[in-house]
Amino acid sequence: MKNSQYHSPVRQQGAVGLGDYAAIGEGRSVALIAPDGGIDWWCVPHMDSPALFDRLLDTEIGGHFSLTPTEEYSVKRRYREDSNILETEFITASGRALLTESINSNLAGPLPWNELARRIEGKEGNVDFQLTIRFGTQVETRSPWLEPTAQGNVFHIGDLMVMLRCSGDVKIKTCESNNIIAQLTTKPSSSSLCALLVSQAEPLAVPTVDAINKRIETSHLAWQNWVENLSYQGSYPQHVTRSALALKFLWFSPTGALAAAATTSLPEGIGGEKNYDYRYAWIRDACLIIKSFVYLGALEDCQAAYSWLSKTIMRHGEELLTCYTLEGGEVPAETYLDLQGYKKSQPVRKGNNARDQRQLSMYGDMLAVGQLFVQSGHILDLETSRLLSRLANQCADRWRLKDSGMWELPDLQHYTHSKMACWLALDAAVELADAGHLEVTWRDRWAAERDLIAQWVERHCWSDTRQAYRFYADDNDELDAALTLVYRYGARINKSRMLSTYHAMIEELGHGGPHLYRYSHVEKEESTFVACSFWMVEALAALDENALAEQNMETILETLCDRGNVETFNEMFDIRTGEWRGNLPQGLSHLALICAAQALGNQPLSGC
Repeated sequence: MKNSQYHSPVRQQGAVGLGDYAAIGEGRSVALIAPDGGIDWWCVPHMDSPALFDRLLDTEIGGHFSLTPTEEYSVKRRYREDSNILETEFITASGRALLTESINSNLAGPLPWNELARRIEGKEGNVDFQLTIRFGTQVETRSPWLEPTAQGNVFHIGDLMVMLRCSGDVKIKTCESNNIIAQLTTKPSSSSLCALLVSQAEPLAVPTVDAINKRIETSHLAWQNWVENLSYQGSYPQHVTRSALALKFLWFSPTGALAAAATTSLPEGIGGEKNYDYRYAWIRDACLIIKSFVYLGALEDCQAAYSWLSKTIMRHGEELLTCYTLEGGEVPAETYLDLQGYKKSQPVRKGNNARDQRQLSMYGDMLAVGQLFVQSGHILDLETSRLLSRLANQCADRWRLKDSGMWELPDLQHYTHSKMACWLALDAAVELADAGHLEVTWRDRWAAERDLIAQWVERHCWSDTRQAYRFYADDNDELDAALTLVYRYGARINKSRMLSTYHAMIEELGHGGPHLYRYSHVEKEESTFVACSFWMVEALAALDENALAEQNMETILETLCDRGNVETFNEMFDIRTGEWRGNLPQGLSHLALICAAQALGNQPLSGC
C-alpha cells in the first residue's frame, strides 16, 4: 500500500478533512486519527458508546489525544501490509520519527479492557513531541476527575476508568483531571510508548508498558493471520484486502453484528441537515457485508454475522426492523446532542429514526444472502430456514405496499428498487425450495407472486421517454442508482431495459462518468455515493458490459485512492472539490469495492 503524504498539516478552525482520517480498531471500538497525530474520535468500550474523544464533532469542548511534533513537519502514512496497524512517519528539519498505532488485541480476540497503544521510534536525528490529552465530557454531562492510586493516576469519566501508561522517557508536565500534557524527544533507535487503558463499570487491569508494547506486534500477527486465511483470488487483490480489513473495523466481535459505520453525524454536505448516526446494524448493510465476506472466503465472519442477524430478527418477532443496536436491541429514537457538529453542520444525532420505516427491499436482502450462503457450500439450520420462509410469505403479501425505499425517504412511494428487490426475494425463495433448503409448501405461491411483481414493474416502472426504469412507479422520469443492486432482475426479465437504464444513469447521475449520485436532483445537497459507483461496475460486469465496467473501475480507484487517504472510505466523495463526505469507515463503500472486483474477476464462489 502506497504512502499517503501531507506537508505541514494545518487544521482549519480546528478541523481536518474527513478524508484525512485513518482508523484503528480491534473488533469492538474504532479510533480516528488525523495526519497531525490527533485522535479526534473514539467511542469506548464499544462503537456505539458515548465518545471518550469527540473533537471530530466539536472543536471547542470535544476531547482528543494528540501526539505531535513541536516544530514544522511533513507526514507519510500507511497501514502495514495485510494489517490494520497504522504507521505514521513524521519528518522535521531535525530528524525523523515513526509512530505506530494499534487498538490492541491478542490472538484469541479483543482484550477484557480497551488498550490503545502508540509507539514512537526515533529513526534519524532528534524530534520533539508534545502529548496532549483532553477527555470528552459526554456532551458536558460528565466531569472527569483524577484519582491517584498506587498503580498510577486513574481518570474517572462517568462509569469509565482510564489510565495513561507511558515509558519512562515520557515526561509528564501537567496532569489534571481533564488536562494532561507531556513531552518526549526521539533519537536514533529510541523507542517510547504511550497507551490508554479503559474499563467500564468493572475493575481496571494494569499491564506493564512492555506487555502493551509487545501486544502491538501480537495484534499485527492477528490481522495478518486473518488475511492469510482469506481465499479471494480475483481482480484488484490489494484494494480488496484493504477494504476487507476496513470492514473488520465494523464487525462487532462480542455479538457478530455489523455496524454501518463507526461514526455519527458526519455531514453528507457541509452545513446541511443530512447528518445521521450510523453506529448500528442495518439489515441491508449487514446482508451486503455478509455477501462480500462470502466472496472473500471469510467463513467465521459469514457464519457469525448471518447467525446474529437471523437470531436478532427472530427475537424481535415477525416484523423486520430496519436496524438494530450492536447488542441486538431496538435502536433509540433520534435525539440531538448539543455539539457544534463537524464544521458547524447540524444537527448532531444520537439514534436513528429509520428504525420505524417500512423498507420492502429487506426481504430481498435476507433471502438473497441466504441463497448465497447455501451456494457457497453451507447449510441453513431449521430455525433460519423457517425464518426465510416466513419472510418470503410476508413479501408475497406486502410487495404491493408503498414504502420508504432503500434511501429511507420521507415520501412513501412504489419505489422500483423495492419492487425488484421483492422479485429477487421470491425468486431466491423458489430456488431455495427447489434445492430442498426451504419447505416446498408455499413454493408455487412464491413463484406466482414473483411473476406478478415482474408484470407490475414492467407495466408501471418503465419510462418510454427516458428508456429507463423510473425511480418510482408512474408519472415520473427520475432515476435511482439503487437499481444497480438488482441487476439479476434485469438479467432474468429484461436485460436490454436494464442496460438502457444503467447507461441513462451514467449520463445523468454520473454526468457521463462513473461517480454516481444516488438519485435525480440530489446533487444539490450531497456528494456522489461511493457504493453506487462500485455497484454500477458490478452490475455492468454481471450483464456482460465488461469493457465499460473495467474502465469505470480504473477511473474510480484512480480518483478515490489518489486523494491522500489510506483507503479508509467515507460514504460520499465530492467529485467537484475532491473532498470526502459522510460517516466512516463506511461499510457500503468498502463492500461495494469487493463486490465490483469479484464481478470483474468472474471468480467462482470459494466455499469459504
